[in-house]
Amino acid sequence: MLETGIKGKKTIKVDGTNTADAFGSGNLPVFATPAMIAMMEYTAASSVAPGLAEGQSTVGTLVNVKHLAATPKGMNVTFETELTETDRRRLVFSVKAYDERGLIGEGTHERFIVDIEKFMSKTYRDE
Repeated sequence: MLETGIKGKKTIKVDGTNTADAFGSGNLPVFATPAMIAMMEYTAASSVAPGLAEGQSTVGTLVNVKHLAATPKGMNVTFETELTETDRRRLVFSVKAYDERGLIGEGTHERFIVDIEKFMSKTYRDE
């Protein structure tokens, strides 16, 4: 069982691949909200992956975040996550994003622990 308090941290640079105009979530060359959310999920998932049993993974099920400030191309963004709640297979994280000027995003993210083989079998059962 994973214990609360597990932390994750990742940093990326805002470039032409993760801006709102590149994602289609807007038309400005600033860090995209979908890119921020994806990195929050990735940071959370990566933080708990070493504690999972063989054959397990996690899947995201809920994201509730605010994107508070725009970040221009060329600036670094750091993501920090903390596992704040566990309930059997359900994991809840506090997620935050900072650029070089301060906090740009925050909220919560929920993931569930799944058995990979069972999950994939269920996903493709009707094919």
